[in-house]
Amino acid sequence: MVRSSPRDVVAEGLNMLAVMGDLAMILLGLVLGYWFRFKSGWVPARAGWWTSDEFQLPQFHEYIGLIVVGAIFLFLTYLYLDLYQVQNLLRIRRVANQVVKGAVFWLFAYLSLSLVLRFSPPISRIYVAGSFFSVVTCMLIWRALLYRVLRLGQIAEALRFNVLFVGWNSEATRVAELLQGDPHQPYRLIGCVPAPGGRFQNLPNVAIRQFAAYENLSAVIQTEAIDMVVLADVETSMQDIVSLSNQCERDLVQFKIIPSYFQILVSGLKLDSIAGVPIMGVTELPLDRILNRFLKRTVDILGALVGLLLATPIMVVLGIAIFAESPGPILFFQERVGRAGRVFRMLKLRSMRLGADRTDHIQQSTGREDPRLLRIGAFIRRWNLDEVPQFWNVLLGDMSLVGPRPERTYHSEQLSFRIPHYNARLASKPGMTGWAQVNGLRGDTDLVERVRYDLHYLENWSLWLDFQIMVQTFFKRENAY
Repeated sequence: MVRSSPRDVVAEGLNMLAVMGDLAMILLGLVLGYWFRFKSGWVPARAGWWTSDEFQLPQFHEYIGLIVVGAIFLFLTYLYLDLYQVQNLLRIRRVANQVVKGAVFWLFAYLSLSLVLRFSPPISRIYVAGSFFSVVTCMLIWRALLYRVLRLGQIAEALRFNVLFVGWNSEATRVAELLQGDPHQPYRLIGCVPAPGGRFQNLPNVAIRQFAAYENLSAVIQTEAIDMVVLADVETSMQDIVSLSNQCERDLVQFKIIPSYFQILVSGLKLDSIAGVPIMGVTELPLDRILNRFLKRTVDILGALVGLLLATPIMVVLGIAIFAESPGPILFFQERVGRAGRVFRMLKLRSMRLGADRTDHIQQSTGREDPRLLRIGAFIRRWNLDEVPQFWNVLLGDMSLVGPRPERTYHSEQLSFRIPHYNARLASKPGMTGWAQVNGLRGDTDLVERVRYDLHYLENWSLWLDFQIMVQTFFKRENAY
């Protein structure tokens, strides 16, 4: 149970404003879709062979029912995507992502519905496509304007949840740094109190308040208007955890625990039971589901075919340049570790001098201005063109378009001992590009952080995330050398 306060009333009121505004923008977008298709004069009555639209243009009153059905369907989609959580009001990127994702789902679902059910008048496919663009545009403009208002000082403060830590460890430090460095998040870190017994596993090394004693927890909750208490100390006894949970329940604040026993794949944590006894553990990830694997593989095959078609002329030109500077093989084969530890031969355009691979074991990544690089090789790596032949690896099923980058066999074995959870990356096929790479974690960068980004990708996989990463790959080349 969470206590109610005047601030909560304000937050709920602003969230309701967002809901009402979204409904208005959805209806406006669908009406604009009708205008574009039937009244603007930009689309002929019968646009061509690709549409079965009737010659008789429907009147607006005949389309009102379809507009209402479409609006309800899209609104329910946004409800399913949890767009209307108060915490999302300050998360403009997440909101924009969910607006587009929900509209894409609505587009295909509404078109499919029109094929299964017969409406009178029939649903124009051009109307649905036009409505998709108008709804997304209206929603994004409205949400951007709303966000500009909500981020104002006093309003933003009313929307943030006050967080208090009990105990402190490395995970708490990471959370604190993220909260303090991201203005788009809905939490405000108030400070921390020692765990029961006055214990800190690690002393806080970030600028937060440290309250004197655990025994004063209830007073701190009241005076600081705490909304959420987070237990970070994993050495706390079960009796003290239960006592702390009961204390939070009495003070009407949320109680959370940082699951330090599960430092990887935490989004896959599920509560299950055996013979009626509750147990918690990592269950399945998104790519463990057959449907998701099928969808990802379908996109991989289509993308690889298109990629090979478009990349062939590029490989011919680059191959001539490589051979002119360093006569020898144009393609470079290298053993890499794939899904479930299976070794495969990965293709690359050769960007280094012949024999450079004999010193690969010395360093994990290619450094900036590596003397082994060809002049054309530096250009190829800067623009990720050395990876182009890997469309063939994708087509063969050894790789995916998007996923954790594969490592060489020797380095993979070494890193699995040096970096906690390194081999958890092998839960999916390696990718030509990945979430870590578009965030600048390539080349000679922090490997621990790179693994963390790879695991985040595995936990949060979706086709939409894959498409985002593929697009960002063309524009984000930080540390590409």
